[in-house]
Amino acid sequence: MPDAPITPSPMDAYAPAQVADLVEAVGVRKARLGWLPTIMLGLLAGAFIAFGASLFLVVITESGLGFGPTRLFGGLAFSLGLILVIVGGAELFTGNSLIVMAWADRQISSCALLRNWALVFAANFAGSVAMAFAVAWSGVMANPALTASIIRVAEAKVAIAAPDAFIRGVLCNVLVCLAVWLSFSARSVADKVLVIPLPIAAFVALGFEHSIANMFLLPLGWLLGAKIDLAGMAGNLLPVTLGNMVGGGVLVAGTYWAIYLRPKHKAAVSPTATTPGPR
Repeated sequence: MPDAPITPSPMDAYAPAQVADLVEAVGVRKARLGWLPTIMLGLLAGAFIAFGASLFLVVITESGLGFGPTRLFGGLAFSLGLILVIVGGAELFTGNSLIVMAWADRQISSCALLRNWALVFAANFAGSVAMAFAVAWSGVMANPALTASIIRVAEAKVAIAAPDAFIRGVLCNVLVCLAVWLSFSARSVADKVLVIPLPIAAFVALGFEHSIANMFLLPLGWLLGAKIDLAGMAGNLLPVTLGNMVGGGVLVAGTYWAIYLRPKHKAAVSPTATTPGPR
């Protein structure tokens, strides 16, 4: 007697091919979103990442757990930011690298892609810097050990050589976009919360560089006395941002598009194809 077909449970995670379709569809919606909600959601994302970065700073200060465990727990704390972005709803520049999948599949134009990135990047920057001023002026970082920790983090970031910052940006956004990718496989809020922290903790523990987090950490360090200036901040943010774009847009979005969406596109446009690939 033949085995009965296995019926997927409605609670099963979406398969990678289904995730690719979901990411593409969401990318189209993001690219077509009006400028005002895009900016407002971008401001929220900058603030959300700042909340995660603030918690990270508190957790790593005087932890006494040793280098590895301290970085791991700090990374888990930092994942609060992306959880707020994904579950709460916000537009994050690094995660929006995945819109490349919709662009590569010719669902959106280059102008639409660049418009989204420009608006979201600017809004993330404004939200992050505003949070840096709010946190600095609130006095919550006035603890001497915590202030010293913030200054040390900020000064270490601007001391990174540009080629190293670029590579760390690439590797960071591979993990960030994989966290976003995994969140698309989840069917519940609890599942999303469970899949996001480990990739984020990994990039933080390994010392990779996230452009939006640095938009908060560098101004905060400067406000609290770090020996850095605007040129130093720009010298970090530029290579890190470019690295984030390559890591998310090319290595994650480009790879998954080539695996899951390009074959469908080729089947749909091929003159020899008898039936179009399922979309």
